Amino acid sequence: MQTDKKTLFSAAQPSGVPTLGNYLGAIKNWVMLQDEYNCIYSIADLHCLTVRREPKELRAKSLELLALYIACGVDPEKSCLFMQSHVPAHAELTWILNTLAYPGELGRMTQFKDKSKKHADNVNMGLMDYPVLMAADILLYGADVVPIGVDQKQHLELTRDLAIRFNNRYSETFVVPEPIIPGIGAKIMSLQDPERKMSKSDPNENSYVSLLDDEETVIRKFKRAVTDSDNSIRFSADKPGISNLITIYSAVTGENISCTEEKFAGKGYGEFKIAVGETVAAAIAPVRKKTLELLSDKAYLDEVMKNGADRAGYLANKTLSKVYRKVGLYSPERKK
Repeated sequence: MQTDKKTLFSAAQPSGVPTLGNYLGAIKNWVMLQDEYNCIYSIADLHCLTVRREPKELRAKSLELLALYIACGVDPEKSCLFMQSHVPAHAELTWILNTLAYPGELGRMTQFKDKSKKHADNVNMGLMDYPVLMAADILLYGADVVPIGVDQKQHLELTRDLAIRFNNRYSETFVVPEPIIPGIGAKIMSLQDPERKMSKSDPNENSYVSLLDDEETVIRKFKRAVTDSDNSIRFSADKPGISNLITIYSAVTGENISCTEEKFAGKGYGEFKIAVGETVAAAIAPVRKKTLELLSDKAYLDEVMKNGADRAGYLANKTLSKVYRKVGLYSPERKK
């Protein structure tokens, strides 16, 4: 890691194929940030265990997500890319941070409340402790910044609180991270319900575009996208459907919203939907092709995982050793 650069950490769960929203709101930014920061990117497989998963599927999705990140442009030579479960320090630091976290604040987390309703038959302690594990993920690497969506702000605030509490109690140890919240494309909404965020877990497959969708599927989904009866292509709070499509088009092409409005002024919704669909399909086609190629080379992916875990483990264990010493856990002196 270069000492003249700040450290950036981010992670995502392998709970399904990432959507266009995940790409525009997170992964695309990960790629752009690689030259500016020391980037550490984790596949958060331990977080997946808070809800019931088929073990075989979790293993397959973890490998698929690794391949997809690389296909999107995350370079294992530039960035540290690894599986969370391959670095035991994540779970170990979580226990230490649990002694500083309070049940009341964890129970108030919006995501815990939402997931408790969604998975009412499996409200486990892991679901409540999710943000503490997330804090451990970040603090282990001395991350200066964390790129997050608006829905993760509450979790990052807890991370900051836990870092400050530990520092106040045991002396300066953790870097208190700052958020990076992307601008355009930071929050892509559902194609079927533009009042809700696009989600890979949505039961309606027409509500999201998967990064592994083929061209025909992508265009079909955009043709079915919900708009309104106005038929005017303009960005406005009272036009959430068409505003979402404008945001998507602008984020994919790099054009600003006013340019997109001008380009399609006087055009009908049908023509605009097809244009957005074709633009998105063209953008994700190389990602799909490269992902499938990488998945056929498991030896390469295993090597990336091992190298990433070695690099991440070295950094994480340095932090964990310091934490253990600060809290008073005994360790025998090693002979030089």
